Amino acid sequence: MLKEFREFAIRGNVMDLAVAVIIGGAFGKIITSLVNDILMPLIGLVLGGVNFSDQKIPLGGDAFLGWGLFVQSIIDFIIIAFVIFLLVRAMNRLKREEPTTPTTKDCPHCFTTIPLKAARCPNCTSQL
Repeated sequence: MLKEFREFAIRGNVMDLAVAVIIGGAFGKIITSLVNDILMPLIGLVLGGVNFSDQKIPLGGDAFLGWGLFVQSIIDFIIIAFVIFLLVRAMNRLKREEPTTPTTKDCPHCFTTIPLKAARCPNCTSQL
């Protein structure tokens, strides 16, 4: 059982996933710092010195809705989603598919898809 676990843990997919989780966690902290320490103070300054982390709606007693923190989390998400979109787009451009040669053709008489090497259509039995 220990041998099976070691083979599972050393397999490429598991190691790739572990690295991605660690890098993703670090990247999330960087983005959170960017939003909390750079973007939100600038946005608050433009809006007249508003500190979004202090923005709350009292519900009665000690309960409140912290909508400012929610706005910061939304901005975090938008930035992370945009960066991931850019990374996936860049990877897709690098991974261009080679054009494939066709292996089938259409019968000119019945328009059934047939192999390229076919001499007679199996559907309408026409000579090709």
